[in-house]
Amino acid sequence: MCNLLNICEKLGYLKNVMFRNPTLISARNFSVKCQHYGLNVDKRTLVSTERKQQTFSDRSQLKYARRLVVKLGSAVITREDGNGLALGRLSSIIEQVAECHHEGRECIMVTSGAVAFGRQKLTQELLMSLSMRETLSPSDHTREDAGSILDPRAAAAVGQSELMSMYDAMFSQYNVKIAQVLVTKPDFYNEETRKNLFCTLSELISLNIVPIVNTNDAVSPPMYIHDDTVVPGTGKKGIGIKDNDSLSALLAAEIQSDLLIMMSDVDGIYNKPPWEDGARMIHTYTSKERDQVQFGQKSKVGTGGMDSKVNAATWAMARGVSVVICNGMQEKAIKTIISGRKVGTFFTDCPTVSTTSVDVMAENARSGSRTLQKLTPAERASAIHSLADLLLDKKDLILEANAKDLEEATKNGLETPLLNRLSLSPGKLKTLSIGLKQIADSSYENVGRVLRKTKLAENLILQEVTVPIGVLLVIFESRPDSLPQVAALAMASANGLLLKGGKEAAHSNKTLMGLVKESLQTVGAQDAIALVSTREEISDLLSMEKHIDLIIPRGSSDLVRSIQKQSQHIPVLGHAEGVCHVYLDKDADPVKALKIVRDAKCDYPAACNAMETLLIHEDHLTGNLFTEVCNMLKNEGVKIHAGPRLASQLTFGPPAARSMRHEYGDLECCIEIVKNLDEAVDHIHKFGSSHTDVIVTEDYNTAKQFLNAVDSACVFHNVSSRFADGFRFGLGAEVGISTARIHARGPVGVEGLLTTKWILEGTDHTAAEFNEGKRNWVHEKLPVN
Repeated sequence: MCNLLNICEKLGYLKNVMFRNPTLISARNFSVKCQHYGLNVDKRTLVSTERKQQTFSDRSQLKYARRLVVKLGSAVITREDGNGLALGRLSSIIEQVAECHHEGRECIMVTSGAVAFGRQKLTQELLMSLSMRETLSPSDHTREDAGSILDPRAAAAVGQSELMSMYDAMFSQYNVKIAQVLVTKPDFYNEETRKNLFCTLSELISLNIVPIVNTNDAVSPPMYIHDDTVVPGTGKKGIGIKDNDSLSALLAAEIQSDLLIMMSDVDGIYNKPPWEDGARMIHTYTSKERDQVQFGQKSKVGTGGMDSKVNAATWAMARGVSVVICNGMQEKAIKTIISGRKVGTFFTDCPTVSTTSVDVMAENARSGSRTLQKLTPAERASAIHSLADLLLDKKDLILEANAKDLEEATKNGLETPLLNRLSLSPGKLKTLSIGLKQIADSSYENVGRVLRKTKLAENLILQEVTVPIGVLLVIFESRPDSLPQVAALAMASANGLLLKGGKEAAHSNKTLMGLVKESLQTVGAQDAIALVSTREEISDLLSMEKHIDLIIPRGSSDLVRSIQKQSQHIPVLGHAEGVCHVYLDKDADPVKALKIVRDAKCDYPAACNAMETLLIHEDHLTGNLFTEVCNMLKNEGVKIHAGPRLASQLTFGPPAARSMRHEYGDLECCIEIVKNLDEAVDHIHKFGSSHTDVIVTEDYNTAKQFLNAVDSACVFHNVSSRFADGFRFGLGAEVGISTARIHARGPVGVEGLLTTKWILEGTDHTAAEFNEGKRNWVHEKLPVN
């Protein structure tokens, strides 16, 4: 019989279709195509023709898994009281399996629950058979003990049919056919029955039917095949089948499944029982982690403990099956795992480049932050000076790496605004270096600065002092120059820092990060800052509230909005949009107006502080300024869009703007007409993003009204909006611009990365002494120096 690759060739497919292309081809559809071309393919042997030699090496590859085994533990589908099934949870799991099935994936379920379901039914029958006297008798405990005195085999016999009826009803809602496969020990020990079992499973899979496998506990005790038992017909040792964990592992290996998902009541594998101090979840498990794990008690309702799950998973992993152990009570766990998210513990045997996990990076960053706090201000400043010098000394190395990024980005069709942000130049590096030196020179009083000092009572002094926030996560796109800026600010504020850059700047970021590490090494704090270069999903990083204290996104409005939406427990500092306005008042100087508008729009159109909307007083429509501004913008290559009022007053003119609240990020802008100052302010409040707004006028009183009335982070008079920048503000650099109304607003420099703590020093003071009148309050404000 032709093997799979030869069949693919005959069908005109490339060999890598099945293995590299994300398009999933079901066995049934593949078999139909083979028959169409006259190829004799036995559907039952189709399963064994696709031997995968290794597991997936990375979670991001799980989306290519075509054949899945989903094992449902008793704790997942059973109610907490042990009687009956958790129907809501189970229906969600079935919906996900059905979705996978309709995507073209081949699914097998290994399920528990028959005993629990049957016990519920038999308990009801037992209680119904009791007499009234027995039911009310205080000495008869039959009512309380009804569930425990039932024979589990009888419960299994009743529960199996009920369980399958329920599965059939639930799956039928999604037009999915199922089949029950009950197994016992002889099915695996006897060569003929074992062969028949897997032929049956293969046949069901090829017919687009979801097999649901369970042990036949009604006629057989829990199965157990010793680990040293030789599997008939193979000459190889098998796995001890003593629960559904090992059963699912055996099935997954035999049918050469791509992925086995073992659902339990724990989040994954921990290095010790999760309720103990120091317990740490192992997100990726390889064979070397075995000695690092301590096992606790097994599930209260199931037969397998965590050691059983790990044994089964490692056994399957050694046979080319990727395994994920996860919490089946988590919403959409199966779909989340397949999408590549960091859910549960991922088992893989593929040799990968040794990388530090993000959890460890974050822990190192926190300890590194404490190391930075212990340094003197001069030592922290010296590390920043070192980084500033390295930017110039190693500029050829940096520009070489940046050239690789630009070449790859151009090939991949990256948009022009993003290409501009990605590009580095000798001029940019020089400006960066100057900015970093400014940060260093102004960093001496950042940490530990006394903000308030109060004498509460005699010999009782209270101080409020500045301290770092802790560990920052900065996520940025296409801006490699952000990396040294943010790193320097973290050093100056003694914060730990995790950086997640865009893949389009991978070469630049890696080179710049090497320089950051080199500068930190001079003060012994090299772990304080780390670059997350793994394929970590941003959504996974946003769930690390135990390790990360503040998230700062720097990038497109879509990125910022997405992060603000996803981050449930970690505060986000930043702005989603930069819809900046320039208002030309009726008393604007034409020369100044042209100069400011040109700079605000054309100096760096991709920047968040670039002008996006130009508001013009209606008096200028009859003068020269309106025409001069439009001609200037056209000469600069700016595409103009008309606001509703302007469009209504022009017979012929620019196309209408689709939205008045839009960040173009390119040589495009909107022009709109307003009647007066109040209307301009109202327009800015309605359509602006509270970033930066400008008035151009020679009337001082009008300017003052504008500056006081506009509620934005930055409000300017007769200057370009491009001045909204940490370097131009003299902050040295910025981690971003915040439009929030708490903590920090506008360009955020070192001050925005600090918080405070209270230090109280006394002798032997107690609160009771003040209540009893033995000591008196003073509350005297003292000089901070």
